Amino acid sequence: MPVMQAAGTRRGGFTLIELMVSLAIVVFLAALVTPMVVTAIKREKEQELRTALRQIRQAIDDYKQAGDEGRIPRLPGQSGYPKSLAVLALGVPDALDGQGRRIYFLRRVPRDPFFADERTPAEDTWGKRSYASAPDKPEAGADIYDVYPLTDGTGINGVPYRQW
Repeated sequence: MPVMQAAGTRRGGFTLIELMVSLAIVVFLAALVTPMVVTAIKREKEQELRTALRQIRQAIDDYKQAGDEGRIPRLPGQSGYPKSLAVLALGVPDALDGQGRRIYFLRRVPRDPFFADERTPAEDTWGKRSYASAPDKPEAGADIYDVYPLTDGTGINGVPYRQW
């Protein structure tokens, strides 16, 4: 025999309307938070990009300075800039050190954080500008004077990544 309920009492559980209102609130909150999360992730990658560019550019400048000081031998007519990014991490023999120790400019070549293919070597994630190329049309050449991201897109600051 069915159990009778007293008038005005309610069984446990939620009504369909209560579930729909709760779901609508959750969807609304998720819609508010999603753009902030996407922006935070992009901002973090942009900070990694700035740091990587700063490290590589400083290493290139340090390599050039070491060449100017005579610590890295070079032939007449050479710019004094490294021939590859890998040289900065692999090191070069110090010409002024009698024991033949190497000079290292980077622990490792940083990756472009926006570069999609993780299997690509870090050195190949960057565009390279040679000393002989124009700043507005960077081209690779016999040396590496500067690097730039290969990633298309624009930063939060409105500047295209290739111009960083």
